[in-house]
Amino acid sequence: MAKKPTEKTKTADKTYEFILTARHGSTFEITLNRPDRMNALNEQMAGEIVEAMGSVELDREIVAIIMQGNERAFCAGADLGGFSDRPEDRYDNYRARFNIRKNRQLFKYVSGYSKPVIVAVEGYCLGGGFELSMFCDIIVASETAQFGLPESRHSLIPGAGGTQNLPRLLGKALAKELMWTARRINAQEAKEFRLVNHVVAKGQAIEKAREIAAAIGKNGPLAVMMIKQAVDRGVDMTLAQGFLQEGDLAYLLTFSEDRAEGLKAFAEKREPKFKGQ
Repeated sequence: MAKKPTEKTKTADKTYEFILTARHGSTFEITLNRPDRMNALNEQMAGEIVEAMGSVELDREIVAIIMQGNERAFCAGADLGGFSDRPEDRYDNYRARFNIRKNRQLFKYVSGYSKPVIVAVEGYCLGGGFELSMFCDIIVASETAQFGLPESRHSLIPGAGGTQNLPRLLGKALAKELMWTARRINAQEAKEFRLVNHVVAKGQAIEKAREIAAAIGKNGPLAVMMIKQAVDRGVDMTLAQGFLQEGDLAYLLTFSEDRAEGLKAFAEKREPKFKGQ
């Protein structure tokens, strides 16, 4: 069984109802905590995740975020019971999707987060949970994990990036097949499709995620941030545009103390002491 972070539900003096938070070394762990609903994502949980992540984004001691659920599910999707679609509200609901709905804010916020976000998946990772994980940087899956976008069974379509992220990761044909058939794939298939980075034994996803975060933490945090910016922005640019952007970001690091410290440590054959500045 995955080891959960210490049952601490306060970050920056904030108490949360649907997530647990804890520091683990240089990582900040967020555990989705609606076990009776298989961690289905509602508006309040989405807002709590954004608030918790925001509380540590400028904390130089935190190098990465790890998100996890429980042994049964990372997140079984959006909480469909929370939707209200009265005829008189439909245009307001349409307008709210852009800036008001916390679910929508969550996906935009995670996609633009400046530190690595690692997802540790045990059990179900479906619908909005799968879409959330695709906006993160690295997915570690246990052998129990199952991934899928089942929205078409309810005469819905993936509405939180699934129709955009999945084709970019798998190609159009396979992505359309998975969404049209609502088929679930297991962890090994997900790795073969290059959706997940690692498949581990049951209960070990969080430990592998922590191992990756620790390895990231040994390196320059500003370099990690700039690499994330270069890759995430560059994938939708032409090669020539991406190459120019990479050069700009690389040059910005020449003004940092960490770059000078990294080169000095290399010359002196010692471990660098980065400050994030």
